[in-house]
Parts: sequence; C-alpha cells; structure tokens
Amino acid sequence: MLIKLRNICLMATFTLPFTICTAQDKPSKPILIFQSGFEGSTKVVADSGTDDHGALYEHIAGIDSGLKQKRNWDKDWVGVLNDGYMGVQYTGGDASKRYAKVEVDPTNPKNNALHFWLNDAWPASEGQIKARVQTNIYGIKTGYKEFYQSVRVFLTEDFNALKTYPHRIPWCTISEFWNNEWWVKGEEHGFRVTLGVGKPTAESNELNFILNAENAGQKEVWNADNVAIKVPIGKWFTMDYYFKEGNKENGRFWMRITPDGGEPQNVFDVHNFTHATNDLSPNGLTSYNPMKLYTSKDVVGFIKAQNKTLQIYWDDFRLWSDKRP
Repeated sequence: MLIKLRNICLMATFTLPFTICTAQDKPSKPILIFQSGFEGSTKVVADSGTDDHGALYEHIAGIDSGLKQKRNWDKDWVGVLNDGYMGVQYTGGDASKRYAKVEVDPTNPKNNALHFWLNDAWPASEGQIKARVQTNIYGIKTGYKEFYQSVRVFLTEDFNALKTYPHRIPWCTISEFWNNEWWVKGEEHGFRVTLGVGKPTAESNELNFILNAENAGQKEVWNADNVAIKVPIGKWFTMDYYFKEGNKENGRFWMRITPDGGEPQNVFDVHNFTHATNDLSPNGLTSYNPMKLYTSKDVVGFIKAQNKTLQIYWDDFRLWSDKRP
C-alpha cells in the first residue's frame, strides 16, 4: 500500500535549467559508486580533528575482501567526495553514550555489520540536548541529480519499548538528505528530506516510517505517512530508496522495504520538491546521511529508564547512480 501525500504548502512550479528524464525515458546502465558488507579489514577509526563540542570525528576505513569492486573505504571515495571518505559523527557525547563499530551480526556469528549504539543524550548543536550517531557523505564533487541506495537494516528488540512511549514520536531519524546544507554560511537554498521511525499518535502501539521535507528554518514543504506498513523489529530487512532532484512536478522520493524471507513492500512514492522551493538553479544533492540514528532526549531517556538502548545494525550498503526503481 502506498502512502497518501499531504501537501503542506502550495508552491509555484519553476523551470529548471537542465533536462529531467521522464518516467518513459530509458535510464543509462546503473553505475555502482560503492558497496560494502563491512567484512575484511573494514572498521571505524578516529580522526585527529574534533567537532564544535570536543568530540572526535571518525570515519570508516578498510577493504571488504568479500567483494570484487568499489569496496575500498580508503580509496574508492576519493574521486567522489571532497574529503575522500565516509565520516562518522556524533556531535558530542562519549563512548559511554554512543558509538559506531563494525561488530558481529547478532543473528549470524559468521557475518559482520555496522553497529550504532545509543544510550543517552547530551548538550549538542542548536543549544539542544539530544542524541546522534550518523554517517556523513558530505562534499559530493558532482552533485547527484538522482541516485539509488540499498542497505540491510536490523533494529534490535529494544525498539519494541518505543511502542509504549506515552506520546507521539515525530523524530527518530534513520537517514537524511541535504540539498543544500542550510548550516553553510551564505547558503540561501537550504533543504532537507528526513526519513525516520515514528509513532503516529500517543495511543498507537506500533512504529511506522515517517518522511518529510523542509525548506531552511524547518519550514515544512510536504510530509508523508504510511501507518499501514509497520517497521520490522528484531528481523533483518532491506531498505531501498531512490532520490531524484526536482520540483513539485518532477522531484521524487521512493522507498521500499523487503523483510528477509518476505515480499517487497513499497512504503513511499512521493512526487514533489526535493530541492528548496526558491532555488531556480538546483545543482544536485551534495550531502546526505545514508545511515543515521538521531532523536530527542525524551525518546532516548524513555528507553534508558527501561534499561534498554537504541541499537541499529547496518549491512550490505550499496550506492548507485543512473539506477531507478
């Protein structure tokens, strides 16, 4: 079942300075940008720099020896990103509150995965107390007009505790797309699409996927709900999504999940702005967080009070250009 899209504000359609392919156009052969199953020498390592709250930056390094191409974290990002690697960021805190590590799959001792562990909140950006673990693909040299990502995801059983959270959950981000980054000084066309896990009402006892888009200043342009499809917990599932830069007529965000051993389920297919509504010359998406766990102090505090932690495992990450649903 597909979501029903609610337009929050009606915007004029702008003429873009480049050609957007229509659904009838035949796409080029998909180009694999990178892939990893987090095997071989893959690991998370600390950088020498710190963020504005004193926390060390980290990045993913090593080679997945089980794959044949586009598998080297140290070399294959160099031609794609200005910094040449996929970063790991926390915006504060320490290892007693959060971490990202390559560890053994909790369901298969012969498999490794990237493990996000989040146990507490801390003073962070925007003067807020919140909690964050995220990977950064920042500084994409040639902004993506469209791209396709696939990743396997495992939310541990502790996520079930959120079903009894006594309020609506509008914010537990698992991926975020910046087109463009609104924190950059002088940027006039900040825009983001946020994908998360949410709870639609205080009375609900299920978790669903949530999606919205905002202009700079967190001014919502559109949002989407799909309460029909529940978030799998304690079971691996593959999450595929497709991003296409465009306006209200030709922008698109599509997402599908496939539980292991189950059938594919289309979660979102939104046709709307995927760049700032006032941007007449969009230049492609240059930054996004492909794997993320980011939420409020209240949500993480509720979990901690029950002696549980928010944990996500990620595996089989793949990123393509020129690939479509």
